[in-house]
Amino acid sequence: MAGTGALANQRTFPHASAAFPRMRWAAAAWLAVWLPAYWAVWGSRNFLHLCDITVVLTCAGLWLGNSLLLSSQAVASIVVDLLWTLDAASRLLAGRNLIGGTEYMWDARFPLWVRLLSLFHVFWPVLVIWALRRVGYDRRGWILQSAIAAALLVAARLLAPAQNINYAFRDPIFGRAWGPAAAHLAVIWLSLVAAIYWPTHRVLAHLLAPSPCRCGGCTVSF
Repeated sequence: MAGTGALANQRTFPHASAAFPRMRWAAAAWLAVWLPAYWAVWGSRNFLHLCDITVVLTCAGLWLGNSLLLSSQAVASIVVDLLWTLDAASRLLAGRNLIGGTEYMWDARFPLWVRLLSLFHVFWPVLVIWALRRVGYDRRGWILQSAIAAALLVAARLLAPAQNINYAFRDPIFGRAWGPAAAHLAVIWLSLVAAIYWPTHRVLAHLLAPSPCRCGGCTVSF
């Protein structure tokens, strides 16, 4: 039985500029609506959220046909968006949040149409997997996303503790701080990498064909 690697070697990848001839424009149109709406309702600091940065970087990846950007955001978003969807579904069907994090969807202080824009969480995993099937999975994606997460955690720590963006002050499970700032940020970052980024990377690397190397024929494996 031929392995995944053999199938990957036979695939033809589109040139970056032609990878998403229609979707790149759809991504630009989405940002033109979603970004100013979120900015107006929740403010600029909202874009320190990992999930919102994922939207911006995924759209950039679609526009550029960049497999590294798309891979990093697949690692960042698939598990998180599935959890978001489960939590919202639990609130809708059972009247209670399963995990937490989607309470704002039922907060009437915010315009309904803006809250509904958050339903991107439902289809984002499908979008990034579809995109990676076209351009291939770049195995450096989890490393890039780990670096992005580290920077955003530090930035979020500079805001007010009450906002707790990216759980930079209190973890999402026990609601507590794990020591001083540096220790707490390290715990949250390591949790993201160990529980979400690395496992997702391993699954994607196994299931998806690798992106073609554009740096002179090198082989990268993680």
